[in-house]
Amino acid sequence: MLRYVLGLIAVSGVAAFAALPAADTIPASGGDIKIQPINHATLQITHGSHVIDVDPVAAAGDYSGFAAPDIILITDIHGDHMDPATVAKLKGATTKIVTPAAVAAQGKFEGAIVIANGETKTVDGVSIEAVPMYNLVRGPAAGKLFHDKGRGNGYILTLGGKRIYLAGDTECIPEMKALKNIDVAFIPMNLPYTMTPAEAAECVKSFKPKIAYPYHYQGQKPEEFAEALKGSGVDVRLRDWYAK
Repeated sequence: MLRYVLGLIAVSGVAAFAALPAADTIPASGGDIKIQPINHATLQITHGSHVIDVDPVAAAGDYSGFAAPDIILITDIHGDHMDPATVAKLKGATTKIVTPAAVAAQGKFEGAIVIANGETKTVDGVSIEAVPMYNLVRGPAAGKLFHDKGRGNGYILTLGGKRIYLAGDTECIPEMKALKNIDVAFIPMNLPYTMTPAEAAECVKSFKPKIAYPYHYQGQKPEEFAEALKGSGVDVRLRDWYAK
């Protein structure tokens, strides 16, 4: 994870937001949900008055052209998800920062709303459910995992009657397979940290979201994910999360 962040900064400084893919809109109660892919694991979701930033980090680019968030979600302690300096620049006086306990324990996010795996909290009228995200077998050495169970959070947001799943860094865990009624899912597939595109596709077949976005896929081919889901009924949306 850190290697990704340092490499991006060293090679290109920051990503130019002018190169971002166009935002997607998803019909929902109370108006469309707007989804703006930014870079790697970073995105912004807006609906009505709600602006939600997910894992904002400096390596993702210059946020000056974006609406200020009223909610910031952080999934994990790794540098491509948790960037206290960027969060400090983005947050306003009323911005709510939602994190797992391991992130809050870093002491960088005063007043953070801590949510544990399996908990659901309502933040500024948005239902936020914390879902486990962890490795089953992959790790930096024998007996170690890149992501331990209980440390990080995936999230399910309910906006305009739609359930949006942000998987975070995870392999195909039982908790993902058991999800129900997911309208939009963001699924990681980068090695060695999470899954291959083929593994991710098999996992998605288990819970059948209406729409699936491959994200967090540096070094992998999301087209393989899309190909594996042909005929499944899942609308796979490929976007360039690494636009230069």
